[in-house]
This record gives sequence, C-alpha cells and structure tokens, in this order.
Amino acid sequence: MAQFYEHLNEKLTAFIRRQPIYFVATAAGEGRVNLSPKGSDTLRVLNDKTVAYLDLTGSGAETSAHILADGRLTMMLCSFDADPLIVRLYGRGEVVRPTDPAWVDLIAHFDPLPGQRQIVVLHIDSVQTSCGFAVPKMKLIEPRSTLIEWAEKKGTAGVAEYRTMKNARSIDGLPTGLIAE
Repeated sequence: MAQFYEHLNEKLTAFIRRQPIYFVATAAGEGRVNLSPKGSDTLRVLNDKTVAYLDLTGSGAETSAHILADGRLTMMLCSFDADPLIVRLYGRGEVVRPTDPAWVDLIAHFDPLPGQRQIVVLHIDSVQTSCGFAVPKMKLIEPRSTLIEWAEKKGTAGVAEYRTMKNARSIDGLPTGLIAE
C-alpha cells in the first residue's frame, strides 16, 4: 500500500541515488500534460526537502514552460531490479538558469555536461512510496550518450542557435523563459 512522507529519509535518498532513470511530469492550467524521462547522472538530492536535476538541451522545453505557468512538478523513480519500489516526489518547481544568482551554488553539485541549459529544482511538499510489484525487472546495459555527443558536435554556438529555434515556446505555445522574447 502507498505511504506518504513529508520529506525524504536516508533509505529513500539512497534509493533515489541508485536509479539510472527518473521521470518528470508537469502541466499548465490547460494543454498537454508533459512526462519526460531523464538520465545521464543528472539528478541530485540536495536535502530531505529538495532535489534538483541538470536539464540538458533537448527537442522541447515543456518542463520550463509549465513551471513558469503553474509551478507544479512531480518526479517518479522506480526500481527495475530485485527491490520493487516506486517513489513519487510532489512539489513546486523552480528553474535556475546560468544567469541567475543561485546557479553558482547549484551547478557545483553536478559535473558539467555539453548542452546544459538550466537546473530544475523541486521543493518537495510530499513523498509517496508504492510497491512497484508490476514493474518488470530489467538490466541496464549502459547509459546512452547520444544527447551529449549531439551537443558536443553542435558546439556552444550551435546549441544556442538550436535553443532559439526549438526551445523558445512549448508545444502548446507557452513561453519557456529560455529565450528572451
């Protein structure tokens, strides 16, 4: 059965740190609900009420647009190994960009990656665990490096140009805040 917590404990923090993939869900008042898989060693537990991930340039910027429009953010992690567990983190999102004062402190938690564009911080309101008994067991073969290689090939200027063309607005037309309009 599901259990709720007000904050992360040591066991849940350790579980989160072991997961090679996590999922981020957001929504604005109207339009599509966005659900994105994330990986590449980009998630950090900052304390028992805060997690953050290094957001990399991708095909869209829905999370950024939805956080600006609404603020709600849910993250989910689930085990694909012998220990069946699902952890959901509910709260409010905050977007921190390289020009923001908080960037310097936050970026210190991450290894720099080509294409990094912002840090998404989740201020946790509640934590839910559930069994995960129906989640299949799977093995991680290796991390996928395609996005990093794409950003390296494009270079800093090419990634900036791509963001201007593809990341200024969400698929529902909401501003992402990534590009000055």
